[in-house]
Amino acid sequence: MEEKLRIIVSGGGTGGHIFPAVSIANAIKELYPDTEILFIGAEGRMEMQRVPAAGYKIIGLPVAGFDRKHLLKNISVLIKLFRSQLMARKIIKDFKPHAAVGVGGYASGPTLKMAGMMGIPTLIQEQNSYAGVTNKLLAQKAEKICVAYEGMERFFDKDKIILTGNPVRQGLLSKNISREEAIRSFGLDPEKKTILIIGGSLGARTINNCMMQGFDKIKESGVQFIWQTGKIYINEAKQAVKAYGELPMLHVTDFISDMAAAYSAADVVISRAGAGSISEFCLLGKPVILVPSPNVAEDHQTKNALALVNKNAALYIKDSEATQKLLDTAIETVHKPDLLKELSNNITKLAIKDSATIIAKEVCKLALKYKENHEH
Repeated sequence: MEEKLRIIVSGGGTGGHIFPAVSIANAIKELYPDTEILFIGAEGRMEMQRVPAAGYKIIGLPVAGFDRKHLLKNISVLIKLFRSQLMARKIIKDFKPHAAVGVGGYASGPTLKMAGMMGIPTLIQEQNSYAGVTNKLLAQKAEKICVAYEGMERFFDKDKIILTGNPVRQGLLSKNISREEAIRSFGLDPEKKTILIIGGSLGARTINNCMMQGFDKIKESGVQFIWQTGKIYINEAKQAVKAYGELPMLHVTDFISDMAAAYSAADVVISRAGAGSISEFCLLGKPVILVPSPNVAEDHQTKNALALVNKNAALYIKDSEATQKLLDTAIETVHKPDLLKELSNNITKLAIKDSATIIAKEVCKLALKYKENHEH
Protein backbone atom coordinates (compact mmCIF):
# COMPACT_ATOMS: atom_id res chain seq x y z
CA MET A 1 0.00 0.00 0.00
CA GLU A 2 1.28 3.44 -0.92
CA GLU A 3 1.81 5.35 2.35
CA LYS A 4 2.27 8.88 1.08
CA LEU A 5 0.38 11.06 3.51
CA ARG A 6 -0.36 14.78 3.28
CA ILE A 7 -0.70 16.61 6.58
CA ILE A 8 -1.29 20.25 7.51
CA VAL A 9 0.21 21.64 10.73
CA SER A 10 -1.18 24.99 11.80
CA GLY A 11 -0.44 27.56 14.50
CA GLY A 12 2.43 29.55 15.94
CA GLY A 13 2.88 33.09 17.20
CA THR A 14 5.48 32.32 19.89
CA GLY A 15 8.34 29.88 20.34
CA GLY A 16 6.04 27.97 22.71
CA HIS A 17 3.78 27.03 19.79
CA ILE A 18 6.41 26.73 17.06
CA PHE A 19 8.86 24.30 18.77
CA PRO A 20 6.13 21.70 19.45
CA ALA A 21 4.73 22.09 15.92
CA VAL A 22 8.14 21.40 14.37
CA SER A 23 8.76 18.51 16.81
CA ILE A 24 5.45 16.89 15.80
CA ALA A 25 6.25 17.36 12.08
CA ASN A 26 9.70 15.79 12.56
CA ALA A 27 8.15 12.85 14.44
CA ILE A 28 5.61 12.30 11.61
CA LYS A 29 8.52 12.26 9.14
CA GLU A 30 10.31 9.63 11.25
CA LEU A 31 7.24 7.38 11.17
CA TYR A 32 6.39 7.97 7.48
CA PRO A 33 9.37 9.58 5.70
CA ASP A 34 7.44 10.28 2.47
CA THR A 35 4.79 12.40 4.19
CA GLU A 36 4.21 15.84 2.70
CA ILE A 37 3.80 18.41 5.46
CA LEU A 38 2.49 21.92 4.91
CA PHE A 39 2.53 24.51 7.69
CA ILE A 40 -0.04 27.33 7.88
CA GLY A 41 0.95 30.30 10.04
CA ALA A 42 0.07 33.95 10.57
CA GLU A 43 1.68 36.60 8.36
CA GLY A 44 4.39 38.61 10.06
CA ARG A 45 4.71 36.23 13.02
CA MET A 46 7.76 34.29 14.17
CA GLU A 47 6.75 31.03 12.46
CA MET A 48 7.22 32.56 9.00
CA GLN A 49 11.02 32.49 9.64
CA ARG A 50 11.38 29.59 12.07
CA VAL A 51 9.44 26.96 10.11
CA PRO A 52 11.36 27.34 6.80
CA ALA A 53 14.58 27.30 8.88
CA ALA A 54 13.48 23.86 10.13
CA GLY A 55 13.04 22.71 6.51
CA TYR A 56 9.28 22.96 6.01
CA LYS A 57 7.08 24.95 3.64
CA ILE A 58 4.74 27.50 5.25
CA ILE A 59 1.91 29.69 3.96
CA GLY A 60 0.87 32.76 5.98
CA LEU A 61 -2.73 33.85 6.61
CA PRO A 62 -3.59 37.54 7.27
CA VAL A 63 -5.17 36.54 10.61
CA ALA A 64 -4.73 38.68 13.77
CA GLY A 65 -5.78 38.48 17.41
CA PHE A 66 -8.82 40.21 18.88
CA ASP A 67 -8.20 43.51 20.65
CA ARG A 68 -9.98 43.06 23.98
CA LYS A 69 -9.45 46.69 25.00
CA HIS A 70 -10.45 48.60 21.83
CA LEU A 71 -13.50 46.79 20.48
CA LEU A 72 -13.89 48.99 17.37
CA LYS A 73 -10.51 47.88 16.11
CA ASN A 74 -11.95 44.38 15.78
CA ILE A 75 -13.82 45.26 12.57
CA SER A 76 -10.53 44.89 10.66
CA VAL A 77 -9.76 41.73 12.68
CA LEU A 78 -13.06 40.19 11.56
CA ILE A 79 -12.35 41.07 7.92
CA LYS A 80 -8.91 39.43 8.24
CA LEU A 81 -10.49 36.38 9.86
CA PHE A 82 -12.98 36.04 6.99
CA ARG A 83 -10.19 36.41 4.41
CA SER A 84 -8.10 33.86 6.32
CA GLN A 85 -10.93 31.34 6.26
CA LEU A 86 -11.34 31.73 2.48
CA MET A 87 -7.58 31.33 2.03
CA ALA A 88 -7.48 28.29 4.33
CA ARG A 89 -10.32 26.74 2.34
CA LYS A 90 -8.40 27.20 -0.93
CA ILE A 91 -5.15 25.85 0.57
CA ILE A 92 -6.98 22.73 1.82
CA LYS A 93 -8.68 22.23 -1.57
CA ASP A 94 -5.33 22.46 -3.40
CA PHE A 95 -3.21 20.46 -0.94
CA LYS A 96 -5.85 17.77 -0.22
CA PRO A 97 -4.58 16.84 3.27
CA HIS A 98 -5.48 13.55 4.96
CA ALA A 99 -5.40 15.23 8.41
CA ALA A 100 -4.82 18.64 10.01
CA VAL A 101 -3.13 19.42 13.33
CA GLY A 102 -3.60 22.64 15.33
CA VAL A 103 -1.03 23.62 17.95
CA GLY A 104 -2.59 26.92 19.06
CA GLY A 105 -1.88 30.46 17.89
CA TYR A 106 -3.92 32.66 15.57
CA ALA A 107 -3.65 30.62 12.38
CA SER A 108 -4.95 27.36 13.84
CA GLY A 109 -8.49 28.81 14.23
CA PRO A 110 -9.44 29.43 10.59
CA THR A 111 -7.38 26.46 9.32
CA LEU A 112 -8.90 23.82 11.58
CA LYS A 113 -12.39 25.27 11.32
CA MET A 114 -12.26 24.96 7.53
CA ALA A 115 -10.65 21.51 7.64
CA GLY A 116 -13.43 20.30 9.96
CA MET A 117 -16.13 21.77 7.70
CA MET A 118 -14.55 20.07 4.67
CA GLY A 119 -14.56 16.68 6.40
CA ILE A 120 -10.80 16.46 7.00
CA PRO A 121 -10.03 14.80 10.37
CA THR A 122 -8.47 17.27 12.84
CA LEU A 123 -6.39 16.88 15.98
CA ILE A 124 -5.72 19.70 18.40
CA GLN A 125 -2.88 19.98 20.85
CA GLU A 126 -3.84 21.94 23.98
CA GLN A 127 -0.60 22.86 25.74
CA ASN A 128 -1.99 24.62 28.80
CA SER A 129 -3.78 23.45 31.93
CA TYR A 130 -6.60 25.86 31.03
CA ALA A 131 -8.08 25.54 27.54
CA GLY A 132 -8.21 28.64 25.33
CA VAL A 133 -11.39 29.86 23.60
CA THR A 134 -10.25 28.83 20.10
CA ASN A 135 -9.44 25.27 21.12
CA LYS A 136 -12.75 24.92 22.98
CA LEU A 137 -14.57 25.82 19.74
CA LEU A 138 -12.34 23.64 17.54
CA ALA A 139 -12.72 20.70 19.93
CA GLN A 140 -16.34 20.20 18.91
CA LYS A 141 -15.27 18.95 15.47
CA ALA A 142 -11.85 17.53 16.41
CA GLU A 143 -11.37 13.76 16.38
CA LYS A 144 -8.62 13.81 19.01
CA ILE A 145 -7.42 16.30 21.63
CA CYS A 146 -3.87 15.87 22.93
CA VAL A 147 -3.36 17.46 26.35
CA ALA A 148 -0.45 18.01 28.72
CA TYR A 149 -2.31 18.14 32.04
CA GLU A 150 -4.72 15.90 33.90
CA GLY A 151 -8.30 17.04 34.52
CA MET A 152 -8.92 18.49 31.03
CA GLU A 153 -12.32 16.79 30.75
CA ARG A 154 -13.81 19.95 32.28
CA PHE A 155 -13.14 21.59 28.88
CA PHE A 156 -13.32 18.72 26.39
CA ASP A 157 -15.20 15.51 25.64
CA LYS A 158 -13.30 12.95 27.68
CA ASP A 159 -13.56 10.29 24.95
CA LYS A 160 -11.43 12.46 22.63
CA ILE A 161 -8.69 13.31 25.17
CA ILE A 162 -5.24 11.71 25.11
CA LEU A 163 -2.70 12.70 27.77
CA THR A 164 0.47 13.16 25.72
CA GLY A 165 2.42 15.96 27.39
CA ASN A 166 3.94 18.80 25.36
CA PRO A 167 6.68 18.13 22.80
CA VAL A 168 9.89 19.97 23.64
CA ARG A 169 12.79 21.26 21.55
CA GLN A 170 14.67 18.38 20.04
CA GLY A 171 18.26 18.21 21.11
CA LEU A 172 17.58 19.17 24.73
CA LEU A 173 17.62 15.61 25.95
CA SER A 174 20.05 14.04 23.51
CA LYS A 175 22.88 16.42 24.32
CA ASN A 176 25.13 15.40 27.19
CA ILE A 177 27.16 18.30 28.50
CA SER A 178 28.56 18.35 32.03
CA ARG A 179 27.57 21.14 34.41
CA GLU A 180 31.19 22.31 34.59
CA GLU A 181 31.62 22.42 30.81
CA ALA A 182 28.26 24.18 30.43
CA ILE A 183 29.13 26.87 32.99
CA ARG A 184 32.51 27.50 31.37
CA SER A 185 30.80 27.96 27.98
CA PHE A 186 29.09 31.04 29.48
CA GLY A 187 32.41 32.36 30.84
CA LEU A 188 31.43 31.68 34.46
CA ASP A 189 32.89 29.83 37.45
CA PRO A 190 31.93 26.13 37.92
CA GLU A 191 32.55 26.44 41.68
CA LYS A 192 29.62 28.85 42.12
CA LYS A 193 25.88 28.28 42.25
CA THR A 194 24.23 29.43 39.01
CA ILE A 195 20.78 30.91 38.39
CA LEU A 196 19.34 30.94 34.85
CA ILE A 197 16.82 33.68 33.98
CA ILE A 198 14.66 33.17 30.88
CA GLY A 199 11.71 35.31 29.85
CA GLY A 200 10.54 33.39 26.79
CA SER A 201 11.52 34.10 23.18
CA LEU A 202 10.37 37.73 23.37
CA GLY A 203 11.61 38.49 26.89
CA ALA A 204 9.71 39.44 30.05
CA ARG A 205 9.56 43.07 31.15
CA THR A 206 8.96 42.39 34.88
CA ILE A 207 11.74 39.81 35.22
CA ASN A 208 14.19 42.08 33.37
CA ASN A 209 13.27 45.02 35.61
CA CYS A 210 13.92 42.88 38.70
CA MET A 211 17.40 42.19 37.37
CA MET A 212 18.16 45.81 36.48
CA GLN A 213 16.98 47.01 39.89
CA GLY A 214 18.85 44.25 41.70
CA PHE A 215 22.47 44.74 40.68
CA ASP A 216 23.54 45.39 44.31
CA LYS A 217 21.97 42.10 45.42
CA ILE A 218 23.46 40.26 42.44
CA LYS A 219 26.93 41.63 43.22
CA GLU A 220 26.79 40.63 46.89
CA SER A 221 24.99 37.29 46.45
CA GLY A 222 28.02 35.05 45.89
CA VAL A 223 25.91 33.50 43.12
CA GLN A 224 26.28 33.87 39.34
CA PHE A 225 23.56 34.50 36.76
CA ILE A 226 22.88 33.67 33.11
CA TRP A 227 20.33 36.27 32.02
CA GLN A 228 18.42 35.91 28.74
CA THR A 229 16.73 39.26 28.20
CA GLY A 230 14.86 38.65 24.93
CA LYS A 231 15.71 40.74 21.88
CA ILE A 232 13.41 43.67 22.76
CA TYR A 233 15.26 44.37 26.03
CA ILE A 234 18.91 43.58 25.28
CA ASN A 235 20.12 47.14 24.62
CA GLU A 236 18.46 48.50 27.75
CA ALA A 237 19.92 45.65 29.83
CA LYS A 238 23.45 46.11 28.47
CA GLN A 239 23.31 49.88 29.07
CA ALA A 240 22.13 49.30 32.65
CA VAL A 241 25.03 46.92 33.33
CA LYS A 242 27.49 49.36 31.74
CA ALA A 243 26.19 52.25 33.85
CA TYR A 244 26.43 50.13 37.02
CA GLY A 245 29.99 48.93 36.47
CA GLU A 246 31.71 45.55 36.50
CA LEU A 247 29.47 42.51 37.16
CA PRO A 248 31.65 39.50 36.28
CA MET A 249 29.09 37.14 37.85
CA LEU A 250 26.44 38.14 35.31
CA HIS A 251 26.29 36.77 31.74
CA VAL A 252 23.84 38.85 29.66
CA THR A 253 22.46 37.73 26.29
CA ASP A 254 19.35 38.38 24.20
CA PHE A 255 18.89 34.77 23.07
CA ILE A 256 20.43 31.45 24.11
CA SER A 257 20.77 29.14 21.12
CA ASP A 258 22.21 26.26 23.16
CA MET A 259 19.48 25.75 25.78
CA ALA A 260 20.82 22.30 26.65
CA ALA A 261 23.99 23.96 27.99
CA ALA A 262 22.03 26.70 29.78
CA TYR A 263 19.84 24.16 31.59
CA SER A 264 22.86 22.02 32.42
CA ALA A 265 24.60 25.04 33.98
CA ALA A 266 21.60 26.07 36.09
CA ASP A 267 21.00 25.12 39.72
CA VAL A 268 17.76 27.12 39.68
CA VAL A 269 15.74 28.57 36.80
CA ILE A 270 13.59 31.73 36.88
CA SER A 271 10.99 31.68 34.12
CA ARG A 272 7.55 32.63 32.90
CA ALA A 273 5.03 29.78 33.09
CA GLY A 274 4.54 29.00 29.41
CA ALA A 275 3.44 25.41 28.79
CA GLY A 276 6.44 24.55 26.59
CA SER A 277 8.99 25.79 29.11
CA ILE A 278 7.28 23.89 31.93
CA SER A 279 7.45 20.66 29.91
CA GLU A 280 11.19 21.20 29.47
CA PHE A 281 11.70 21.75 33.22
CA CYS A 282 9.77 18.52 33.95
CA LEU A 283 11.85 16.44 31.53
CA LEU A 284 15.11 17.90 32.81
CA GLY A 285 14.10 17.87 36.48
CA LYS A 286 14.99 21.53 37.01
CA PRO A 287 14.10 23.42 40.21
CA VAL A 288 12.20 26.46 38.97
CA ILE A 289 10.71 29.72 40.24
CA LEU A 290 7.76 30.62 38.03
CA VAL A 291 6.60 34.21 37.46
CA PRO A 292 3.46 33.83 35.32
CA SER A 293 2.87 36.50 32.69
CA PRO A 294 -0.27 38.52 33.46
CA ASN A 295 -0.64 39.49 29.77
CA VAL A 296 -1.95 36.18 28.41
CA ALA A 297 -5.45 34.97 27.55
CA GLU A 298 -7.51 33.63 30.48
CA ASP A 299 -4.49 34.07 32.78
CA HIS A 300 -3.49 30.54 31.73
CA GLN A 301 0.13 30.89 32.90
CA THR A 302 -0.95 31.28 36.53
CA LYS A 303 -3.03 28.11 36.15
CA ASN A 304 -0.04 26.30 34.60
CA ALA A 305 2.15 27.41 37.53
CA LEU A 306 -0.36 26.37 40.19
CA ALA A 307 -0.70 22.91 38.64
CA LEU A 308 2.99 22.46 39.62
CA VAL A 309 2.93 24.39 42.89
CA ASN A 310 0.08 22.20 44.17
CA LYS A 311 2.38 19.19 43.78
CA ASN A 312 5.38 20.90 45.44
CA ALA A 313 7.08 20.80 42.05
CA ALA A 314 7.85 24.54 41.64
CA LEU A 315 7.93 27.85 43.48
CA TYR A 316 5.68 30.69 42.33
CA ILE A 317 5.85 34.48 42.59
CA LYS A 318 3.14 36.80 41.29
CA ASP A 319 4.21 39.24 38.61
CA SER A 320 3.02 42.14 40.80
CA GLU A 321 5.23 40.99 43.72
CA ALA A 322 8.31 40.06 41.68
CA THR A 323 10.18 43.34 42.23
CA GLN A 324 10.08 42.85 46.02
CA LYS A 325 10.56 39.09 46.21
CA LEU A 326 12.05 37.46 43.14
CA LEU A 327 15.83 37.91 43.53
CA ASP A 328 15.77 37.33 47.31
CA THR A 329 13.77 34.11 46.85
CA ALA A 330 16.09 32.86 44.09
CA ILE A 331 19.28 33.57 46.03
CA GLU A 332 17.88 31.92 49.20
CA THR A 333 16.56 28.90 47.27
CA VAL A 334 19.82 28.15 45.45
CA HIS A 335 21.54 27.73 48.86
CA LYS A 336 19.01 25.15 50.13
CA PRO A 337 20.11 21.72 48.78
CA ASP A 338 17.19 19.85 50.38
CA LEU A 339 14.60 22.15 48.82
CA LEU A 340 16.33 21.94 45.41
CA LYS A 341 16.30 18.14 45.63
CA GLU A 342 12.61 18.04 46.59
CA LEU A 343 11.62 20.40 43.74
CA SER A 344 13.70 18.42 41.26
CA ASN A 345 12.25 15.04 42.33
CA ASN A 346 8.66 16.30 42.26
CA ILE A 347 8.86 18.05 38.89
CA THR A 348 10.52 14.98 37.31
CA LYS A 349 7.46 12.89 38.28
CA LEU A 350 5.32 15.10 36.02
CA ALA A 351 7.39 14.51 32.88
CA ILE A 352 5.93 12.70 29.88
CA LYS A 353 8.62 11.48 27.49
CA ASP A 354 8.24 11.06 23.71
CA SER A 355 5.28 13.46 23.48
CA ALA A 356 5.95 14.36 19.85
CA THR A 357 6.00 10.70 18.80
CA ILE A 358 2.79 9.88 20.71
CA ILE A 359 1.02 12.81 19.01
CA ALA A 360 2.50 11.97 15.59
CA LYS A 361 1.18 8.39 15.84
CA GLU A 362 -2.34 9.70 16.54
CA VAL A 363 -2.14 12.11 13.58
CA CYS A 364 -0.94 9.35 11.24
CA LYS A 365 -3.70 7.01 12.44
CA LEU A 366 -6.33 9.63 11.52
CA ALA A 367 -4.66 10.33 8.18
CA LEU A 368 -4.34 6.64 7.20
CA LYS A 369 -7.98 5.96 8.07
CA TYR A 370 -9.15 8.96 6.04
CA LYS A 371 -6.94 8.00 3.08
CA GLU A 372 -8.25 4.43 3.13
CA ASN A 373 -11.89 5.57 3.18
CA HIS A 374 -11.52 8.27 0.52
CA GLU A 375 -8.92 7.04 -1.96
CA HIS A 376 -9.93 3.48 -2.70
